[in-house]
Amino acid sequence: MTTNGISRRGFLVGCSAAIAGMAGAKLTHVAFGSPDAEPNQEVLVVVFLRGGMDGLSLVAPIAGADRGYYEAARERLALPVTGDNKALDLNGLLGLNAAAAPFHELYQAGKAAVVHAAGLTSDTRSHFDAMQYMELGTPGSKSNTTGWLTRHLSTAGNLPANIIAPAVAASGSTPTSLAGSREAIGMTKPKDFNFNGHWFYRNWQRMALRNMYNGTTWLHSAGTQTLDAVDVIEYADPSNYTAENGAIYPGNSFGTSLQTVAQMIKLQLGMRIATIDLGGWDTHEYQGDSGTGYFAGQITSLTQGLHALMTDLSNSGGTDHSKRLTVVVMSEFGRSFKENASRGTDHGHGNAMLLVGGGINGGQVYGQWPGLHTDQLYDRRDLEITTDYRRVLSEILIRKLGNPHLGTIFPGYTGYDPLGIVQGSDLTPVYTPVTPTPTPTAVATPNPNDNNLGNKNRIYLPGVSR
Repeated sequence: MTTNGISRRGFLVGCSAAIAGMAGAKLTHVAFGSPDAEPNQEVLVVVFLRGGMDGLSLVAPIAGADRGYYEAARERLALPVTGDNKALDLNGLLGLNAAAAPFHELYQAGKAAVVHAAGLTSDTRSHFDAMQYMELGTPGSKSNTTGWLTRHLSTAGNLPANIIAPAVAASGSTPTSLAGSREAIGMTKPKDFNFNGHWFYRNWQRMALRNMYNGTTWLHSAGTQTLDAVDVIEYADPSNYTAENGAIYPGNSFGTSLQTVAQMIKLQLGMRIATIDLGGWDTHEYQGDSGTGYFAGQITSLTQGLHALMTDLSNSGGTDHSKRLTVVVMSEFGRSFKENASRGTDHGHGNAMLLVGGGINGGQVYGQWPGLHTDQLYDRRDLEITTDYRRVLSEILIRKLGNPHLGTIFPGYTGYDPLGIVQGSDLTPVYTPVTPTPTPTAVATPNPNDNNLGNKNRIYLPGVSR
């Protein structure tokens, strides 16, 4: 989304401070796109659980020999198989933490799936190294300056021509997976994207800025399109958003981020990628006995939020936006198989990934279960990894997002072998790295019926009440 060498995101980064000083005005981060790009495009939401989520307290063996090994290693932490808090059966061998009941409901409806024994194959138990490797998409190497999502967006050949910002970091800060992207927008709430200033002077400030950028250079173009972005968000009036279909989001920052994603999807502003962070998973102490306590609270928030997102999007004015949604939940590594003396777990290796969406072949656990006997554990202490996390993401990239350039997105990764988790057609993977091309630029379409002061180039959104 570069306009003559500079993107609107780059313009915002470089000039927003100067503009903010003019008569008290403030341009905040915004994203908008062309309505003709919506609603028939896929949206990928990446939820990163920072701190190392304990996959064996989320999905655990409930039968067989591994159940015995599990109970012996986790005398206090093991998920129970009887009682009110018993694990929810997934496939007869593995069960889900009872606190994840909202996810289980989606799982039974065929809208959610689990990939166990998955993760980063590099040998590291450092939070920072593992997160960086995963989000760069280059296990064992930190030399790349761009994230895997950035490289996806720069090589995707099926993005509409009229789109300004395909990626939104809904937690506010831009993650490493979007490193190097000048189009990624960091935001917490769409309603905060506005032109601030004294109400009496606000339109005069708009007009003054539009006159300032009323020229033909790249700077004038970037400035005008940034102002258009502010206008279109305000015009949609996002402050009046109400979740639909009885959806109830968690009352925390994670719930706010998910609601932001739902709102941006419904506004039909061209968003294709969203990232959300949920921290607090480094549970070295007092994790919670028998699947309860602190960890259960984290799982409740996570799964309630995923369920609310699917519910909220399932019917909006007759449109089921959840059909084009794919959510992947991942963490930098799992936890140690054996609980520690502080009733917690330490840094581990293999983990569980969760997938939710309308195009998921749900109701299944994917991946090869490695076993929990000491001889089957990684370093004789952690769950082994049998599914490289890039294998899961590659399937989403090709089948849902239609991007076969795996050699660029995940340098050095070959052997595309889908597990069958998501629906869609396979493309021939391209393992030869390509030179990324600039992402498409936006075309601002004026509304000829709008003659409001200072808004001569306001974008018109069909279906949005005036």
